Order: sequence, then C-alpha cells, then structure tokens
Amino acid sequence: MTRVTIKDVARQAGVSVTTVSQALNNPEGSRVAAQTRDAVRKVADSLGYRANPSARALRTRRTDTIALIGQHLATTEFLGGLIGGAQQEVRHHDGLLIVADTADDIDGVVQTLRDRQVDGIILGAFYHQELSVPVSLLGTPTVLVNAFTRQEGYSWVTPDEVAGGRAAAEVLLAAGHRQVAMIGNVDDIPATHGRREGFLARCRQSGIEPRYVATSPHAEATQALSTELLAGPDRPTGVFCFSDAMAIGFYFAAAGLGLRIPQDVSVVGFDAMRLIDTSLFPHLTSVALPHAEMAAWAVERLYEQLEARGGAVGTLPSRGERIVGRVVEGESVSAPPAL
Repeated sequence: MTRVTIKDVARQAGVSVTTVSQALNNPEGSRVAAQTRDAVRKVADSLGYRANPSARALRTRRTDTIALIGQHLATTEFLGGLIGGAQQEVRHHDGLLIVADTADDIDGVVQTLRDRQVDGIILGAFYHQELSVPVSLLGTPTVLVNAFTRQEGYSWVTPDEVAGGRAAAEVLLAAGHRQVAMIGNVDDIPATHGRREGFLARCRQSGIEPRYVATSPHAEATQALSTELLAGPDRPTGVFCFSDAMAIGFYFAAAGLGLRIPQDVSVVGFDAMRLIDTSLFPHLTSVALPHAEMAAWAVERLYEQLEARGGAVGTLPSRGERIVGRVVEGESVSAPPAL
C-alpha cells in the first residue's frame, strides 16, 4: 500500500501543505481557524494519514517516547492499572510508552533510556512510598507516580489513603454497623497511617469509637488476630481490613468460628485486587487504588512540562496530587445481625 502523505491531505482538503501541518501538529497554538482544523482532521482520518515519526522527531527534537520505570513494576500483579493508564494517556498524545523494570540498576536503565532519547520518564513505585529521585535523572523531565518526594522540582501523585479509609468506614456505617473495627498493618508506611486516620476519623464523626488492632500484612497473621477479635466479647459486626490479602485471613478466621459473611459479620478490604476479591465467597467489597488515574495524571504533567519551553526541567512549578480511589462493590457487607 502507498503511504498517504501530507500533500495528499492538502490536495483533498483544498488547503496548503503548511495549513495541514499547522492543523495537525500544533492544533491549539496555530493560526488556523477551528473550522479549517476540524475539516483537515476529518480528511486526514478518512485517508488514513499517519504522521511520519522520524520526520516529526527531526522537526520537534522529540521522539514522542515516554518511559515508565521502577522496581518490580513488571512483576507486581495489581500494577497493571498503572501501566494501562499510562499507556492510554501516552497514546492520546500519539506517543509510545516503554515499560522498564529497573531491578537493582536504576542508573543503568536510565542511561540506556537517555541514550535512546526518550522525552521523559515516569518514575513509579509498587507501593505508596517516599522516593529519592536518583542523580541519573537530573536534567530529564520526570514525574513520580504512586510515590512522593521531598526534593524540589518534581511533581508526584499518590493515592489519597485518608480518603480511602474514610470510604471503607462509610460502607460499614451506611449498612448500619455501629460495632466496627479495623485490622491494620504494623509496617511504617504512608498507607498504614493514612487508612487508619481516615477510618477512625469517619467513625468518630458518627459518634462511634472503633476498635483498632494491627498485625503483619499477611493472611496467616491476620487469621490469628481475626480469630482472637471475633471470638472475644463484644465482637464487631463490621470490620475493615487494611488490604485484600489480609482479608483472606479474616475469611478463614470467620469460617473457623462458624461465622457467615456477611450475615454474621461484614468485611471491607482495600486494593480491589480482582484475583483475590472474586475468588473469595462471597465476593469481597474493597476500596480500589486509583492506579490508572494516577498514571494518567502523571503522564499529563509530564507532557505539560515537555510542551513548556521545549521541556526544560524546572520550567513549570512542581505539583503534588492525591487521588481518591472508588469502592468496588462485592457481597461481603450487609446490615448487622440482631444481637
């Protein structure tokens, strides 16, 4: 098949090649009238015109290639949303996304990507944490996703853990629960503190003082702690587990005590990991981490930087953002039993 050229589009649209170039490559900043821009785009789409990336790279000094990098990104099951969200947003800009797991050689990976002239880098983390941007990224437009930094000049986006904890409490409160508890995580990470803060604050706002217990974030440890919690006096009717993985242990504990979910006790998880939530019976209600939304936000901030004065680092003020996740409904929550 013969490649459709910009001259073909110009001939079909009845305008000059310059007009086509401005309409397609700089639609917001060109002097081409909106009506003409729309007409040119329709003709280009109907002819199947695709810009020549090599020619565009020579003209703009950009490769339209963005890299998403970080440790364990390719091996962590629930980060598919992070990769998918970034890829979709990059495609909206007619770009290409490269995903690279840095393992223990982030400097080597960064150098390889810089050698290939990527336009910018999204530095990701497999859990919400504070990161130090490596020296090897200095001078490269960079945005952090699922992580934050105290270093000047870098934008970042993380989940809103406090809002997530509030959302979990809201699910139980809306179902009518007044005897509630949270099984938290002992690890000293932002998610531990944020989810606890949000859950306790929302319960107290409703005049309820919830119980709070914590253990290591594994199913086995959670099962032991949950058994103790549910077998004791004044057992809660509604429980929020720090993560879906911990909720597995809670399910086992409830079953071991002959308690039915949700008839006897309701439970809400966190992470909305589909492989876990839909494997449990009944399916787990969980608060999702906004991976796709965070990735899209990070890509947008990166393109804003690239488009401002040729992508010079520090051109735009840095921004920090926390994005709220949504509740994914299962069947693990109902009205409390009549005790």
